[in-house]
Amino acid sequence: MKPTTSYQRICEEIAESPRDWLVTGSAGFIGSNLVETLLKLNQRVVGLDNFSTGFRHNLEEVKSQVSEAQWARFKFFEGDIRNLDDCMRACSGVQHVLHQAALGSVPRSINDPILTNANNIDGFLNMLVAARDSGVSHFVFAASSSTYGDHPGLPKVEDLIGSPLSPYAITKYVNELYADIFARCYGFHSIGLRYFNVFGKRQDPNGAYAAVIPKWISSLIKNEPVYINGDGETSRDFCYIENCIQANILAATTTTQAAQNQIYNVAVGDSTSLNQLFNLLQKNLSNHFDHVAAIQPVYRNFRAGDVRHSLASVEKAKMLLGYQPSYKVEDGLNEAMKWYIDYLDE
Repeated sequence: MKPTTSYQRICEEIAESPRDWLVTGSAGFIGSNLVETLLKLNQRVVGLDNFSTGFRHNLEEVKSQVSEAQWARFKFFEGDIRNLDDCMRACSGVQHVLHQAALGSVPRSINDPILTNANNIDGFLNMLVAARDSGVSHFVFAASSSTYGDHPGLPKVEDLIGSPLSPYAITKYVNELYADIFARCYGFHSIGLRYFNVFGKRQDPNGAYAAVIPKWISSLIKNEPVYINGDGETSRDFCYIENCIQANILAATTTTQAAQNQIYNVAVGDSTSLNQLFNLLQKNLSNHFDHVAAIQPVYRNFRAGDVRHSLASVEKAKMLLGYQPSYKVEDGLNEAMKWYIDYLDE
């Protein structure tokens, strides 16, 4: 019998004594998965989204995955984090905030730095103010591995960063600075989670800024070209969504004082090259689609703003939060593939 983990214990505890949560970006990929998990734990959840990158069908899918009684515990506000009044309304009466709303994507930020700044910095500051003034007890926000910038060290450790390589990276670093200042000036505590290439169900494969895993799965299923930027030896620490959910819930419920006002890597601590990722996807999908085995990737130029290698140390999160990533990239792909196929094979 496996020993009970910190995550299992806290899930049992909050299921017995439900709490009030706000998930911003609740119609997005990560946000909707957080909402689903919290509702399955019988929590009371408020969602906030303006549908700029999230989708109503994500919330409909969540509804289909939980009981009627659990869904009745969900309250949704259509609003924008760039509007302080929307943030105040959403924060009213909640204990825990999981702030996921942002404009992601390095290329998008290069193409439109003003819009990225408005969402990721102005919107973040609005949320900090609203959470502080509403008496929120725990504020957890989505930080980013892009903050490491051009620092060459591997694995990435939280207190060693380089210069940002994109407007997006700047905005996520400024979030960390603002969070630290709010702790120093106002005594408002928060925790930032630097996500490393999170993937899983409900991750949008469409559009110019789609993440690599859903985009490649879509291309393989539809027998379309699979493009690899560079030589394919660029590597990432791909993190399955369940690991990300675990980190959010552990961070939002920690009672350890030393764990507060910290930044943590959320990853697996394992490196996968783009060539290796392509082979994993091809092998997995070949069991479902005969044509996939013959597909060869198309190599093209490196993408501006991308770092060459990304690998995280997760020792800090293990030590202070009790984080234990339970899915490596292959495990996550095996679990998520049915959803990808059902969603994409149309």
